[in-house]
Amino acid sequence: MTRTAVVLFSGGQDSTTCLAVALKKYDAVYTMGVAYGQRHAVELECRKRILEKIESVLGTHSLRSDLVLDLKAFGSLSDCSLTRPGEMIAMNPKTHLPNTFVPGRNLIFLTYAAAYAWKVGAEAVWTGVGEADYSGYPDCRENTMKALELAIDLGMETDLRIERPLMHRSKAETWLLAEETGGDALVDFIRRETHTCYEGDHEHFHEWGYGCGKCPACVLRAKGWEEYRAGRDAGRVARK
Repeated sequence: MTRTAVVLFSGGQDSTTCLAVALKKYDAVYTMGVAYGQRHAVELECRKRILEKIESVLGTHSLRSDLVLDLKAFGSLSDCSLTRPGEMIAMNPKTHLPNTFVPGRNLIFLTYAAAYAWKVGAEAVWTGVGEADYSGYPDCRENTMKALELAIDLGMETDLRIERPLMHRSKAETWLLAEETGGDALVDFIRRETHTCYEGDHEHFHEWGYGCGKCPACVLRAKGWEEYRAGRDAGRVARK
């Protein structure tokens, strides 16, 4: 029996790490991306390069076809900084959430991914959401994923799983998972090829990767990298 999964793949650090783990675990992996009018649309270009190169880094042969959905109409529904270029990233005083929160994004995207999984006969959909570093987004929480998984299974009469391997991992632990999955080669690949920056800055390279270095996504990624490196250095000292 061929084990098959769909990975909701944006081209960022988290989804690339999930993709790498899935490629090691499954016989066939399909990927799905979404163009929803995001201000950091450069991630869509990054994901193309990642898909072309990642299996050479991992030594796998599991990758199948990729699907990119055009959901720009969905982006037009969102009054948030990620779909309105030039708007300052800040906390929303009305919702008490970051104005980078795109209402319904994960719910809609995962529902589409579930429909794709039905089409290709996949047993699971993988997503990089996590609540340890979830930036205040309610659609990244464990309870949200459990409820959505139940709704999908009831609505489609299936036993599809929503796999969320990063749910309880910090960004430092996500870097560590990449190392455990593909060694230093995968860690370096993620640093150089993925995109996380909300501002869409893929010109300025830092030790942890490309980005403006100031937006919440960059700050979180940089902090995770520093903690990961500190942990590795401490481990090396302990082994001597």
